[in-house]
Amino acid sequence: MDVDSAAIQAIDYDAVRAKLLVRFSSGESYVYVGVPCEVHRSFVDADSKGRFFQAEIRDQYPYNRLNA
Repeated sequence: MDVDSAAIQAIDYDAVRAKLLVRFSSGESYVYVGVPCEVHRSFVDADSKGRFFQAEIRDQYPYNRLNA
C-alpha cells in the first residue's frame, strides 16, 4: 500500500510469513523478516513513517534488499 511519507513510498505485509516489505522513495525495496503484525499495524498508523522505521524496524529485524 502506498503511504504518505517523504522517505517511504509503500509498505506491504505478509502476515502468514511475518514479512514486511518496505519500498523507499529512492526506489530501493527491502524485506524484513519476523516482524509481528502489531509492529506492521503501528508502522502504517504512525504519523511519521520514517521516524517509526528508524526507531522500531531498522536494525531490529533481519532483512534482505530486493533487486529492482
